Amino acid sequence: MSAHQEERRIFSEFLKRRGLKTTRERTALFDEIFSTHRHFDAEDLVLRMRERGTKISRATVYRTLDLLFEVGLVGRVRLNEEKYRYERLRKGEHHDHLVCTSCGKVIEFVDRAIERRQEAVCRAHDFQPTSHSHQIRGLCAACRPRNARTAARRASP
Repeated sequence: MSAHQEERRIFSEFLKRRGLKTTRERTALFDEIFSTHRHFDAEDLVLRMRERGTKISRATVYRTLDLLFEVGLVGRVRLNEEKYRYERLRKGEHHDHLVCTSCGKVIEFVDRAIERRQEAVCRAHDFQPTSHSHQIRGLCAACRPRNARTAARRASP
């Protein structure tokens, strides 16, 4: 069984346990998400689906993303109080994120030292982790000069 088929099986069984149906819209959305490995937001997904000729409501997209997040097949990174960026998760892979608070760019990174430290903290507190999300917020290289110019203009009399 391919990874895609396994992920689809996991999602279908999750929906069944919740008393929900595997609808044509959910299946099309699932296939769109799992056809690529890049970060996206719900609006990007709505536009991509509509460009492909798939009629789908924003509410269905948001609800399905919430379900995929809950079952652990999709991760999300908070950009601000109202907006998330999402990505498909692959079993056995883990990475963390740098999030630009100006443009919303998300940079993935893996740091074994951070992972070891998190494991040590859990052991020290006799804590069994089930998941974690690590993100560092700040300004990417492209946004720093723009923000510095804006700050300088504001400071000028």
